[in-house]
Amino acid sequence: MTIGFSSRVLVSTCALGVAGVLMITPAAAGPRTGATVPQPSVLYRSGTQVRPLPGAPEVPDVSALSWLVADAGTGDVLAAHDAHRKLPPASTLKTLFALTVLPTLPGGVQHTVRAEELVGVGEGSSLVGVEEGHTYRVADLWRGVFLSSGNDAVHVLASLNGGWHTTVTRMQAKARDLGARDTHVVSPDGYDAPDQVSSAYDLAVFGRAGLRNPDFARYCSTASAQFPGEAGTFGIENTNRLLTGEDGVARYPGLIGIKNGYTSEAGNTLVAAARRGGRTLVVTVMNPQEDGGLTVYEEARGLLDWGFGAAGRVEPVGSLDGLRSAARPSAAAAVAAAATTGQDGESDWPDTGVIAGAAGLGAGALVLALRGKSGRASRD
Repeated sequence: MTIGFSSRVLVSTCALGVAGVLMITPAAAGPRTGATVPQPSVLYRSGTQVRPLPGAPEVPDVSALSWLVADAGTGDVLAAHDAHRKLPPASTLKTLFALTVLPTLPGGVQHTVRAEELVGVGEGSSLVGVEEGHTYRVADLWRGVFLSSGNDAVHVLASLNGGWHTTVTRMQAKARDLGARDTHVVSPDGYDAPDQVSSAYDLAVFGRAGLRNPDFARYCSTASAQFPGEAGTFGIENTNRLLTGEDGVARYPGLIGIKNGYTSEAGNTLVAAARRGGRTLVVTVMNPQEDGGLTVYEEARGLLDWGFGAAGRVEPVGSLDGLRSAARPSAAAAVAAAATTGQDGESDWPDTGVIAGAAGLGAGALVLALRGKSGRASRD
């Protein structure tokens, strides 16, 4: 790798340090005059949970073992079925992998793949076509993850992140930080593994968090791209049929994307988000029990339609923020977004040396913030 620095790098790095301070500073809170007191969450109850008001549309019939519909802006869960049921997630777990690893690996970094980085890719895995000895940009590998669901790309990125087991540990910590307590990570690519589980609730949490990351949002909404090969490049296409309209599945209007998955243990799984009329919804569908492999898309379509139609006609049954240890102020997301650029999934940070600098500045900002808080304690 070639490491270089520029004034743009320093700006981005300082922005991350500021974001770190914002993330640990509690947002101002005060009484809301006339605000409705929210009802307790019922998401741990079994069966379908919904609190309809007069005029609310009827929840569609869904065969999935577990599903959820939420407002991505507010975090309100509009309806759910067995939201916390622990099930194999398949490749939808790649949402958590991306949330964990994307911030540490700038898209412009180039890496030559070593043979040992491809060891352990599961038999029958979906692959994008990563080859030993070939040099890729990190942005290319991320497109391989989001579009082709390439487990080979996940293995290489995990190696760059410190290794397979380190990535598992960091993913687990990230899940807990987001309040996703049903998820147990064993294999970062979502490949079937004993005791690896997640839930419709947790996957919706991951999808919502991903939309706040500009790189994640760009990759998950990309329908097609070019991937480096032996002789030039070759085309790859997103396997999310609601996004591409392939295999007889009609494109969903306003679909942003996110991630689909399939394994023999998990069945078909999907986290999808769409925007309409100024609102963004996120839905999770886990393991439909009817028809074939495309049912997951039609059931997600029905839930999205219902969610948009139910605007203002249902009371929330819970919140995607309900299990978080602390709320994150929106300003932190704004600073993080301002520190990223690029149209091709690339970052302004040229290499991993900047990562250490960003971490150092972020840690320094954290120490200063805590010292300042300690010094003011006796005066507050």
